[in-house]
Amino acid sequence: MTKPPSFIARIKQTITGTIVANNIVDVRPQVTNVVKEIHIKEGQEVKKGQLLFTLDDRNDRANYDKAKAVADDAQRQLQRAKELVAQNFISKAGLDTAEANAKSAAASARAAEVQLSFDYIRAPIDGRAGIINVFPGSLVAPGNIVTTASSSTATTALGAMVTITQLDPINVQFIVGEDSIPLLMQSDPNSLKVAVSVGDQQTQTFEGKVLVIDNQVDPAIGAVRVKAQIANDKRLLLPGQFARVKLEANTLKDAILVPSQAVVINPRGRFIYVVGAEDKVSLKPIKVSYEYQGKAAITGVEVGERVVIEGKQNLRPGTKIRESKSAAAQKPAEAPKPESKPADKK
Repeated sequence: MTKPPSFIARIKQTITGTIVANNIVDVRPQVTNVVKEIHIKEGQEVKKGQLLFTLDDRNDRANYDKAKAVADDAQRQLQRAKELVAQNFISKAGLDTAEANAKSAAASARAAEVQLSFDYIRAPIDGRAGIINVFPGSLVAPGNIVTTASSSTATTALGAMVTITQLDPINVQFIVGEDSIPLLMQSDPNSLKVAVSVGDQQTQTFEGKVLVIDNQVDPAIGAVRVKAQIANDKRLLLPGQFARVKLEANTLKDAILVPSQAVVINPRGRFIYVVGAEDKVSLKPIKVSYEYQGKAAITGVEVGERVVIEGKQNLRPGTKIRESKSAAAQKPAEAPKPESKPADKK
């Protein structure tokens, strides 16, 4: 038997993780062409839709102008055909042909306009531009290869023209062992908070909240991935940094903590044996708030009530029991590694 104490328990774990970008895009061309002009500087903050690079657009602009002229002429021919049909100078078939020609020419003009737009490469997201891997005159092509000039060699193969990284907000990714997953799943999602520190700056922390818990456990490491988001308006955190993460999984006020083995489970619910007058036991219904590392936080019993820890499988309500010496010598149950303190007495 034991007398469960009351705690204000802040369930925390310290985990290692990695700072990751909330959004990151490698900017690549959609056409094979030569870089004509670069409109940004390395390390510059850019906005979504901002012009980054202009490619040589002379050929594509000429094709667009030609297609647009043909489309405009086809539209005029269509208008003229409508007037002639109204005056019975041409047949309905002639009008149908004019309409088809106008639609075809308009579609060709739109296609040429899209092709021309590929010569103007714009930022797909807000963020900070990284190292620019091309120069005016560099030949770029769709796919993973960008061919650029170099001071030491004639050409250099690179992965992207530039990479844009969103730094605010920023994320931290870490893993939680599968033995701690029940604690996460039983917690209120709004209570899952993190405090993150990086490098040797143990005194400076960045607070955030959990965004997502992965939907499966990685069997190779026996853990689940968790991602949290942090405000980074001063740009002090960068993707790839090693991070120390303090995960606050739950906060329980006046939590009654007992060993999990004291909980009786049957088809009617969860119960616990409490010892009353004349050392007789009774079965008391309880609600388990969470279970973690062999401890259970429960409601339904009062602080100081004696509960049965061992031998409950042989008990029936009304049974008179005798407390063993080993149980009497046990200390009250303590919180499982949470940051905790005894509840204030009033």
